Amino acid sequence: MATLIKDARILDGERLISADILIEAGRIKGIGQHLNRDFGPADQVICADGHFVSPGLVDVHVHLREPGQTAKETIATGTLAAAHGGFTTVGAMPNVVPVPDTPERVAAMVARNQKAAVVHVAQYASITKDRTGSELVDFAGVKRAGAFAVSNDGSGVQTAGTMYQAMCGAAKAGLPLAAHVEDDSLYQGGVMNAGPVADRLGLPGINNVSEAAQVARDVMLAEASGVHYHVCHVSTAESLRVIRNAKQAGINVTCEVSPHHLLLTDTDITMDNPMLKMNPPLRSPKDRAALVAGLLDGTIDFIATDHAPHTDAEKAGSMRTAAFGITGIETAFATMYTAFVKPRLLSLARLIELMSTRPAELFGLPDAGRIAVGAAADLTIIDLTHDYTIDAASMYSKGHNSPFIGWQVTGDVLMTLVDGQVVYGKDRQK
Repeated sequence: MATLIKDARILDGERLISADILIEAGRIKGIGQHLNRDFGPADQVICADGHFVSPGLVDVHVHLREPGQTAKETIATGTLAAAHGGFTTVGAMPNVVPVPDTPERVAAMVARNQKAAVVHVAQYASITKDRTGSELVDFAGVKRAGAFAVSNDGSGVQTAGTMYQAMCGAAKAGLPLAAHVEDDSLYQGGVMNAGPVADRLGLPGINNVSEAAQVARDVMLAEASGVHYHVCHVSTAESLRVIRNAKQAGINVTCEVSPHHLLLTDTDITMDNPMLKMNPPLRSPKDRAALVAGLLDGTIDFIATDHAPHTDAEKAGSMRTAAFGITGIETAFATMYTAFVKPRLLSLARLIELMSTRPAELFGLPDAGRIAVGAAADLTIIDLTHDYTIDAASMYSKGHNSPFIGWQVTGDVLMTLVDGQVVYGKDRQK
């Protein structure tokens, strides 16, 4: 069956141009004008009404919680939330129960994803068994089973020897290693950024060096091992300085930043508020300024949400006891577009590069992040003019633990297609 998307606006370099898109057998067959004349009538026509059609967004850092934590999220709800946010490919972190730390468990996760997901799910394996300790996974085996990368996200690898051997194994298998950088001996049970705000609120702090020290250690190990070393959710000026220097030295290091670290700081925490508790924490205004500068100068490679849903009960009470993490996949595009494209800090083309093209390129997802003849028809139709208020009732994720509820934003996802099939439409009933 052929589907024609009419009256679309797509990016041609930095320009938006008018074009129709013809889809057949899940792939893009034609782009341009007068496609009916060139290819014949389509079986289905979707009118984009002059709205922006983007390559499907790509988020390589999400927590789908299934199996083992399905009160928080499931593959079905998490990937529908992704589609609602305009994402057509997500990378599922391995902190589920059981951890995908063997080829058999990875293969089972891949099969589970394929059965339940409405978008493409790239599956992480863990770095170590059960994401703890020093026993490494079978890197070649988990790759054969379908893992696209390895990570212990949620836990830092604590010893240099373990990390070095892991990097050597991942490099040999051709797997990127995505690191949650956190030195437990420096972390010391904090719940928010260390500094004047934490002191005023009487809450234990997490200092910058607990992150930056592991980044500094790891870039040297990455240079020695030759691995593609990726820093998850970078949050401090010091970490970014190390990454910038490592890139200048030719080390194969990349990094991501989460929207909340670009938009919020610890000064936004005016009271003991668990909705603002995440790991890494919201940092100082100085750190946020460094992250924005790193995004603008290209030191930061792309944006990833760290979508981390929790139940209402887990995010209630005090920051001392509530779970770390916030949702983000349904709000990422609109908050980034509103904060960076509308005031012309970034172009629309650059934002799409950061949220689609670059993560796909760097993590070896060749069918994602592009609109081209022959490419997968993973597409998102977005109204770039619609202003609205983010509200929990419109969310598809089980988790409503978002600090962005109530924000006024611009940029509304109208429709998301995966392999040419509509998986989210604003006019469909939730």
